Amino acid sequence: MRRFNTLMSSTLFSSLFAVALLTVWTPSQVAHAQPDEEPEMTFDEDEADPEMTFDEDGEVEGDLGDEDPEPEPEPEGPEPELDPDGDSNKGDVLSGDVEKVSWQDIVVVVRKPFLKVNRIELVPSWGVTMNDNIIRHFAFSAAFNYYLTDVLAVGLEGQYYVKSLREPFDLVARQARRLPTVNKYNFGASLNFHYIPIYGKFAVLDEHIISWETALTAGVGFTQSEVLPRDPALQPFKNTLITPNFGAGMRFFLNRFITVNLGIRDYIFVDKFEAAGRTEPDGDIAMESADTAIINNIMFQAGVSIWFPMSFDYTTFR
Repeated sequence: MRRFNTLMSSTLFSSLFAVALLTVWTPSQVAHAQPDEEPEMTFDEDEADPEMTFDEDGEVEGDLGDEDPEPEPEPEGPEPELDPDGDSNKGDVLSGDVEKVSWQDIVVVVRKPFLKVNRIELVPSWGVTMNDNIIRHFAFSAAFNYYLTDVLAVGLEGQYYVKSLREPFDLVARQARRLPTVNKYNFGASLNFHYIPIYGKFAVLDEHIISWETALTAGVGFTQSEVLPRDPALQPFKNTLITPNFGAGMRFFLNRFITVNLGIRDYIFVDKFEAAGRTEPDGDIAMESADTAIINNIMFQAGVSIWFPMSFDYTTFR
């Protein structure tokens, strides 16, 4: 019985202590959970700015001084441009003297600096044989080309040849006791077609831009060759030879009407040579027994082109 009373007293004491602790802890947590309220800011009329005005309720009329003013709207129109000295033309913009920028003034792709369509090209040039060690020919040529488009042209070409016997011609005669069979070329002409597949440009010393292009040429014509007899007492004979030609070259643009040209051309024909052991003095009879051979007259050519008309106008947008 005594033990039961002690247990009841202990339980009752624990319950009362828990209730008291809960009563003390709960208001304190509630008080901390409430946000601190800021005291209302008040001031008397004597403490206010003299420039402030108040309404009937005592509130300030108008905008407070610490509020940010609204930014002023910027004037519409194009940005003022700078001249080379760094000064702006703001005054011109405000007065309306500056032209408006349009989409046509925006350059996306730079135009070609040289147009050839519907223009005539006159080409005086000089050439030299590259692949004959017995006789060398210098060619003085002139060409007339008309450009149907900017990459296609048709033209006429004529050549006049000057021969020059090289050192091996005499060496063969002295060492082998034989005179070589040699033909010289007198003149030639051809109808040519030109196609330009490549166009480009490069910088010279990072200051000047030079445009260039590559042209392919093919044509057909004729060449007149003449036999150089081994025996000066025999008559020479001449041959008129059908001559196709193929070549490629480069053109460098100096200005709107002058270009510099470099190229290689192969003139192909079947030539007739003096027969070995010829004794017939008559040239026509000797030509019937002449030997034949396919000849590739490969020539290096250099020239200058003059274009007419000397200027041109663009007809398309940039």
